[in-house]
Order: sequence, then structure tokens, then C-alpha cells
Amino acid sequence: MTRHQERTASAMLNRLRRVEWDDALARVMSRRVLMREYLRRAALWAQAYSAGSAWPFFDVTAYVDPGFRLAPRTAAELDVYLGRVPGAEIRETCAGAVRLADMRERNPAVLPDLPDLYEPLVLFYERGGEFVRDNAGGPDLTGVSFRPGTPHGNLGTPPFRALDGTVLDALDAVGRVSYYAVGATRAPLVRRRVVRGERHDELFGPDLRREPTGRLPETEEAIGSAGLVPLDEIAAAGLIGNAVERASR
Repeated sequence: MTRHQERTASAMLNRLRRVEWDDALARVMSRRVLMREYLRRAALWAQAYSAGSAWPFFDVTAYVDPGFRLAPRTAAELDVYLGRVPGAEIRETCAGAVRLADMRERNPAVLPDLPDLYEPLVLFYERGGEFVRDNAGGPDLTGVSFRPGTPHGNLGTPPFRALDGTVLDALDAVGRVSYYAVGATRAPLVRRRVVRGERHDELFGPDLRREPTGRLPETEEAIGSAGLVPLDEIAAAGLIGNAVERASR
């Protein structure tokens, strides 16, 4: 059983206890992808329980079963932990993650057939700590504003299921990153990183090793003429996830 298959309340609380809340400058790209996936899942759960007004950072267990209570010892441990967690919304989702894990363990039949709500957000926390709110009220991820959109809009976001650490690590890179491929669902995947004005074009091999490739044309138009299309981070992450899956067979 892997760490992310450990779904008891105590296992979830232990994961959260290991989060370093002051490490928010790390792993920018993977955290963006994880936040996107959390917002999509939160929209699905909010739709299922008419919780759109509480979206996106909420404790869904209050909607699934308003009478649900943690065991007294677990509740006491959670209260102590939440006392050192920054931000009301983060405390709310950490509590929700522990409570949902306990609900799943004690009464799985009460839960809908939906993807685990909090796993992408817990991974987000594990990979760099908190988020804050910018001046416009949107989440600020490591100094970059992130527009959450609406619950309905997030229902159409392509799912990101490759939550493997290898995939997430492969997404993170220094510099301004762009991805290209032959098509939105076809390998090979090429990444361009621009670091202090210098371009680095890299090809993701079957084993996810990043190898230098011939320099891509400079402009987007010329890259398109070469048969490559730009990908957003969700599509790129999907291709990386497919490569990891093939390598593990």
C-alpha cells in the first residue's frame, strides 16, 4: 500500500503534520496542476451536494452528513494541529481531509462515486506549503496569481489523474516553461525553458529523461509550421503520466 492509499484519519493527519508551511516558493508548475485538479474535483463535489456557495475551499463532510463527528481523540488531535495551520481556508480543507478520510473508513457507503476530493490539495500542500489571497481575492501560488474561475467552469477542466510523484517532479523546472507535442495526446513531448533569456529545448524520452533536442524555431508560428502544437500544463502532465504508466508495465 502506498502513502496515498492510506486513507485513515490518522494517516491523513500525519501527512498534514509533515507539511512545511513556509516553503511556498518550491515546485511551481506541479502545484499549479494540482490546484487545477483540486478545483475541478471540488466543483464535482459541490455540484453533488449543492455546495456551490462554499466552493472552492470547504469541508465537504458537513454537506455529506451534517451529523458526522470524529472520534473524540482524533478530534482533539486535529484541533491541536489546526492551531498552527496558516489561514482559515487552509484550516478548513485540512479539517475536511481528515474528516473525509475518517468518514470513508467508517462508512464508505455514504460517499459518492467521485474522485478523492482532497488528495490533489494535500499534495499541493506537501509540495510547497500554503497559498495566500492576492489583492483581487484570487489564490496566489508562489507569487503568481491564479484565477479559480467558477464551479461550473471548472467542471469542464480536463481531469488530471497522474498524481504520481515522478510525474509531478518531471513537471517542475527552473525558468519560464512551454510544452509542445505532435498533438495534444501524442508523444514525444518537448519542453522549452527560458532561463535568464537563454532558451533550453528538451525532449522527454520514454524513461522521462530530459535530453537536449535540436533547437526549436524561435516563434510560435514557426513551431506550429514544424508540426508541433503548444500544450498547457494539464495536457503536458497527461503525456508525462502516460509515459510513467508505460514504463511501469
